[in-house]
Amino acid sequence: MHSYDVRLWSVRKRSSKSAPYQLRWLVDGAEFQERFATKTLADARRAELLTATRKGEPFDMETGLPVSEVRERNRTSWYTHARAHAARKWPTAAAKHRASIAESLTIATMAVCPAGKGRPADDLLRRALYQWAFNAGRHGQEPPEAEANALVWVERHAPAVVDLDSAKRVRTMLEHLAKRQDGKPAAANTFRRRRAVLSNCLRLAVEHELLPANPLHRVHWETPKAVEELDARSVATPAQARALLDAVRAQGPRGAHLVAFFACIYYAAMRPEEVSMLSADQCDLPTEGWGRLMLAGARPQVGSAWTDDGKPYEERQLKHRARRAVRPVPIPPVLVTILRDHLEAFGTTSEGRFFTAVRGGPVRSQEYGAMWKEARRRALTPAQVASPLAAIPYDLRHACVSFWLRSGVSLAETARRAGQSVAVLQRYYAKVLDGEEDRMNALIEQGLAEQEDGAEGP
Repeated sequence: MHSYDVRLWSVRKRSSKSAPYQLRWLVDGAEFQERFATKTLADARRAELLTATRKGEPFDMETGLPVSEVRERNRTSWYTHARAHAARKWPTAAAKHRASIAESLTIATMAVCPAGKGRPADDLLRRALYQWAFNAGRHGQEPPEAEANALVWVERHAPAVVDLDSAKRVRTMLEHLAKRQDGKPAAANTFRRRRAVLSNCLRLAVEHELLPANPLHRVHWETPKAVEELDARSVATPAQARALLDAVRAQGPRGAHLVAFFACIYYAAMRPEEVSMLSADQCDLPTEGWGRLMLAGARPQVGSAWTDDGKPYEERQLKHRARRAVRPVPIPPVLVTILRDHLEAFGTTSEGRFFTAVRGGPVRSQEYGAMWKEARRRALTPAQVASPLAAIPYDLRHACVSFWLRSGVSLAETARRAGQSVAVLQRYYAKVLDGEEDRMNALIEQGLAEQEDGAEGP
């Protein structure tokens, strides 16, 4: 707690041989004192405290000292604070967010550590910080010798948190956060995510009275705008999507197994991590007509170092949904047939899941990504392969949502089926919606004309 209610008394002499001069002052009614060997030292100290009060600086009610002195005395290392911040966030953060925190703090820490003789190589320093210092799941474990020595160097040379109360130093951190390892600019969304982690860490330092305020607010930084509109060049037509699915099916037994995986993304706008969790009990697959999927979770792929159980994936709720929330998605007859054929040919895993990797477990992005790359090579022209057209499997989801919108499905229903907000849908698919303006205008004109014809009457 802080107080501006400070009163200083004059120096007085007491009966003491070692420190006869006493300085007393009140902070919010509580008395504090210091003793000095000479009156000159006591007067100098009184002048320091008086200067702090005249500057309008608050005093700490526990120690009785100006807040700036408390921070200076508590010179917590940035490395120690950042490590504690990662540990504090670990229990409630998703595995991907844990890795994101570690990545951001690693970059920021490397930026403020001094360069020159004795500094470990960047690769070693990055590995030690990312895999050990800021991975709270490994706190208490002994890192390899090289990484351990690198962390000892960081502990000795990282600046104190109070020393980061500098626009110049914070700008240096931002400059590093805005770059990839190869020195090229990072994506706008990547920088925003990293900056948010740094800001949270600095805000905690303010809360712990290690900093007077978040120094990020003192740095003018033009954050590049994120790409928030769909690249229309990446959207496959229905004919192209079917050709790509056929090209997947043609790639032997694994292709036949995974064609339904890609079909779920295209016909139901599912995210790959949602398809990975799809089980037979979530599906209503009638012999005729439309079916329905009751999506209840996702299984994003992450490194085993970031999960609580050591698995390379984490089972979580649907994106942007509460735990145990379910998203019903009607599916067209073509997808119903594909899923029924899949169940007949391959059955399910012991957990009831549709899809499995070659060696068991969830299908990894490396596996289905390689198959998709080969499918593009087979189904598309060389010019199309070189273009953004369906460059990654996730583009099938964009193609599905675009097709729904162009078919006249309402924004609210499209957003519900895709598991997005209407606001995001309007922003990201703005060009798709713009393309429907003429058709919508024609429908409005037709309606107005019918009203006018009816009003004229016989």
